[in-house]
Amino acid sequence: MNIFMTTGTIDFMEKIKEKHSDEPIILMNGGGHTLLLHETNGKSVFQTPRKYEIAGSVGVLAENGYFAMNNIAVTDEGKPIFEHQYKMMGERLTDLPGFIAFRLLRPIGSDTYVVLTEWTEERLYKLWYESPGYKLSNPNDFKDQGGATLHIFTSAPYTATYKTPTEEL
Repeated sequence: MNIFMTTGTIDFMEKIKEKHSDEPIILMNGGGHTLLLHETNGKSVFQTPRKYEIAGSVGVLAENGYFAMNNIAVTDEGKPIFEHQYKMMGERLTDLPGFIAFRLLRPIGSDTYVVLTEWTEERLYKLWYESPGYKLSNPNDFKDQGGATLHIFTSAPYTATYKTPTEEL
């Protein structure tokens, strides 16, 4: 499975979504722009998408929700360690209130992974984000077997959040 993403104006993104209504495409807004997310076994319907392989998956992405995308740049040497740590993260979220889905997205043609979570509402995401459980599931340091810190990140991570549009848009 792959996920493809593209951004643009809401009018243009709505036209693409309508044109490909038979495809599982989610329209979302956040940070002053609109994003389309296409999860598929096939090819992208977007002309120049960001491309990801799904390295870990829990749940089914819903048409309506609140999305958090943690963007984490990882060195080539650190990729297996990072994936091992995060692959099962979704399993730890399944019983949390408001949790819908999780995807660990391995970048194709980039070094930046995306840890995507979907929630029923922003309030429930923030409840988890501010909890001790979040800090435990997102270590700042990765250690080798001897306990030494591994430097696997190439830049500081950042989080982008999105909501699916409502009728009033």
